[in-house]
Amino acid sequence: MIKRIALVASLLAAIAGQTVFADHEQGHVDVNQGPLSKRAQFGEKAFNAVCAECHGENGSGTKKGPPLIHPIYNPGHHSNQSIINAIKNGVRQHHWPYGDMPAQDKVSFFETSAIIEFIRETQRNNGIENQGHQM
Repeated sequence: MIKRIALVASLLAAIAGQTVFADHEQGHVDVNQGPLSKRAQFGEKAFNAVCAECHGENGSGTKKGPPLIHPIYNPGHHSNQSIINAIKNGVRQHHWPYGDMPAQDKVSFFETSAIIEFIRETQRNNGIENQGHQM
């Protein structure tokens, strides 16, 4: 049943023009990394130092944490402020079965804002744009 739901979700995303698909059993998406601004390049380094252990290289996800280069994290559903809050305060599990994310208190605000720039540019490089939140 879960595989059918994942297949239907993938097909709906394909119909909607999304280019990145989550394999929920593997916790990974294929990410195409395009050019990044200088700020996003700095954010990529900070991301790799702190976030990639769980969220994977380029935000592709692992079995420990969800992919951030996924339509569910588009700015219309997860704002930049929600990412700031997650890094600063941690976040309770709500979309994925990975458990709660702990606060990352060693990440500075400057690094946080650069990490967000890296995530957003990588999302755009993979066809993920701002979409209004739908329930």
